[in-house]
Amino acid sequence: MHIEDISRAFIAALEAPADVVFNEAFNVGQTAHNYRIVDLAQVVARIVPNCEIEYAADAGPDTRSYRVSFEKIKSRLPAFKPQWDAQKGAEQLYAAYQSSGLTLEEFEGPRYQRIGHINKLIAEGILGGDLRHSARSERLAV
Repeated sequence: MHIEDISRAFIAALEAPADVVFNEAFNVGQTAHNYRIVDLAQVVARIVPNCEIEYAADAGPDTRSYRVSFEKIKSRLPAFKPQWDAQKGAEQLYAAYQSSGLTLEEFEGPRYQRIGHINKLIAEGILGGDLRHSARSERLAV
């Protein structure tokens, strides 16, 4: 799901009559875009040069169902018109990564990985083991 389409859903809900959306939950998307993880991996492999899909040796078939109904949003919020699919979104992300000069090391480093970033802050004494700012970091800030 692309953020632009999520935003379109919010706008459609905000502009809809209150009795249509009050206390309601909507699956945001469209039926044609029910993707399995393997489908998304194949999209990426088509876009990223030299990308190969690898399956874990002990991985079995994924028996979960990814079929989600989007009929409710389609019927109740007809103004919602999603514009993105996995292919178009992956192309946009790949182009953005290429143009930014972001390296694999940076991408996999603590700046872009939440757990890695938290571990870095703990190691630097900025956060304590309880994930609160440590007294040491408050002294450094003064």
